[in-house]
Amino acid sequence: MPIVNKTLKAHLALLITNIIYGANYTIAKEAMPEYILPSGFILLRVSGALLLFWIFHRLMVKESVAKVDIWRMAICGLFGVAINQLLFFKGLSITNPINAAIIMTINPVMVLLFASFLIREAITLKRTMGVVLGIGGAILLITYNASFSFSEESITGDLWIFLNAASYGIYLVIVKPLMSKYNPLTVVMWVFTFGFIYVLPFGFTELTQVGWSELPGQILLAMIFVVVCTTFIAYLLNIYALQCLSPTVVSYYIYLQPLLASIVALVFAKDVLSIEKVIAAVLIFAGVALVSTNPKTKSP
Repeated sequence: MPIVNKTLKAHLALLITNIIYGANYTIAKEAMPEYILPSGFILLRVSGALLLFWIFHRLMVKESVAKVDIWRMAICGLFGVAINQLLFFKGLSITNPINAAIIMTINPVMVLLFASFLIREAITLKRTMGVVLGIGGAILLITYNASFSFSEESITGDLWIFLNAASYGIYLVIVKPLMSKYNPLTVVMWVFTFGFIYVLPFGFTELTQVGWSELPGQILLAMIFVVVCTTFIAYLLNIYALQCLSPTVVSYYIYLQPLLASIVALVFAKDVLSIEKVIAAVLIFAGVALVSTNPKTKSP
């Protein structure tokens, strides 16, 4: 029973994380780029969240990291914070959101492959079918009544989004072994410490250009949401879930983001229910059931 409860808590953590991510698209757009430029915003969210991680770690956790694991923390900070966030914002600025959303559906596929090569997680038929169902459901929701095109004008931005998805996929896999050795707060604190070092040269100038005294109240609240919820809480919940779920399962929850956005729109009467949305929801939740099967490890 304790194992079941822990697994349910991990899935709940991922659900909350992706609700936050879904809301972040709208909230972050309020502040960027009119009040703060992309790289400056990334530095703000990384440095703000890092401060919170250090404070809570100091108060709640008493453990240090072995020197042999410092290099892995540094690599996690590179792929999970710096490359991931910088390339996403850069790519989104020169491509359209529909293209970006479609390309991001490749993330669980890449995690499945990276996990097989790096931590010897078996690629099972059930998990492969689950990822395929999730891709189908997510793309159906993303492209429903929307126009999109992959053209020469957007190819550079599309490439940055693809590399961002690959970077985050690598992060989810290489951070997993650390979860069996350390408290999640310890791991994410060190990951963000290195992430801050990498991001600082890119965002410093843009962050210093922000006119803080002239910011409207709602923009300050949007920035606080991005730092506290989208970065501090979401990353902590994500890494907590990795304690008992595989990287493939954690990455799969990206398919819930367009579904959650549709549900929110329906609740507030901003959208209507259709057969396409029902089919997409069935595909995504069927995929969750298949992907969530217990991971198998290949023999060395």
